[in-house]
Amino acid sequence: MKFVFPYSALALAAVFLLHGCGGGHDEQAASEVLVQTVAVPDGQGGTATMLLPDFIKLVEQEGGAVVSIQASRDEQAMADTGMPLDGLPENDPFYEFFKRLQPHADPAEQEDNHNFGSGFIISPDGYILTNTHVLSGMDNIKVVLNDRREYRAVLVGSDTQSDVALLKIDAQNLQVVKVGDVKALRVGEWVAAIGAPFGFDNSVTAGIVSAKGRSLPNESHMTPFIQTDVAINPGNSGGPLFNLKGQVVGINSQIYSQSGGFMGISFAIPIDVAMSVAEQLRTTGKVQRARIGVVIQEVSYDLAKSFGLESANGALIAEVMPDGPAAQTGLKPGDIVLSVNGEAVKSSNDLPVLVGMMPPGTTLTLGIWRDGKQQDVAVVLAASQENHTLSARESLPEYIVGEGGGFAVEQAGLQLLPTAQGLAVIQAGGPAQRAGLRRGDVVLMVDRQPVHDKESFLRALGEAHDTVALLVRRGDSKVFVALDLRG
Repeated sequence: MKFVFPYSALALAAVFLLHGCGGGHDEQAASEVLVQTVAVPDGQGGTATMLLPDFIKLVEQEGGAVVSIQASRDEQAMADTGMPLDGLPENDPFYEFFKRLQPHADPAEQEDNHNFGSGFIISPDGYILTNTHVLSGMDNIKVVLNDRREYRAVLVGSDTQSDVALLKIDAQNLQVVKVGDVKALRVGEWVAAIGAPFGFDNSVTAGIVSAKGRSLPNESHMTPFIQTDVAINPGNSGGPLFNLKGQVVGINSQIYSQSGGFMGISFAIPIDVAMSVAEQLRTTGKVQRARIGVVIQEVSYDLAKSFGLESANGALIAEVMPDGPAAQTGLKPGDIVLSVNGEAVKSSNDLPVLVGMMPPGTTLTLGIWRDGKQQDVAVVLAASQENHTLSARESLPEYIVGEGGGFAVEQAGLQLLPTAQGLAVIQAGGPAQRAGLRRGDVVLMVDRQPVHDKESFLRALGEAHDTVALLVRRGDSKVFVALDLRG
């Protein structure tokens, strides 16, 4: 199981390179609702009742497609100590003598040599989905079915970025799960997990969907996790998350914890993402991702106002990578992506998800907001290069020397110094400080107009409304900051 530990860092923007996976899967017919409701008296002497779902039928019908996974690492390297015991058969008279001389393995090391997890069958001929981290560093994989049959599994492929792995066992006519529609899943809906926490196989826990489209701190990939309050513990990883129709909507993957134990927040990989990855692993053994070649950030309410948008929707392009698809198409910093092939982009998390279902070479139609109006732009996705993350270094640029110099803009609370790179922030107070600007930032644009000296900055500021969008470089990153000029 993977743990997400809380951290206290002020993130100015969620910036990342857009990547996704191609492939897909056939839609399966929706099943009837398996979960019935049970009336529970309110206990107050009245007639009101509370309806709770009864998961018995779901577990009975779908539990047979859930498996336990036992992964282990070969211990030959550990056993090969150079002692005479190596290579001796156990019936050799000297075997027990030399065995006593062998160093004892550390219990923690023994524990590290074994992983326990869960999975579920997606095809009658033995393809199984689970988490990559369950199998990481392991050499031997055993799958135990619900009826206690055991199989040695072959790792078809795994994808670290999505944490999805595909296994294959030599079996036929197996029960398979039904795949649900993640888009139809609603916050507040009941869901259930079946897995093997701590090795207790076929354990069932239930809860509700707390949120959708969650991105997690310190995660390099942009999987739009489903957040639930379903109890998930070590051993549940890789198991299915069911909706009330008995359809799998996610793979249980991580928990958010301060102690390492379950604290009421768990995360599942959406099944559409997992099935897309699985199809590529099955056909090619690897996952090929596409890229648009932009760095994006969330559109805040103040940024939306500064760009003339009525609502804080979309993904704001903070930087366009050179020679990428976006640059070739003519996308620019300050463009806001509102839709992909007609499907709305409500937040910055939506864009990589929509792109992620499409293979390189696909032509997308992006609906963007530019200069106060909406327009469509066609972008051809390119194959992904090596993934990297832009860092926001805290150190000041070398060209800033001393405390004085430059010019002051009282209205904005800024003291700026012209440089070859832009206008370096010497001091930030008032509106600028409240906006998050700080010494060492470099202002590149004001409302999409490049600025390089006092005159260009004041001219752009004079044409702005109450809230202005500044494109700022901080270390290696670029980000838009909304500056409220009303004080």
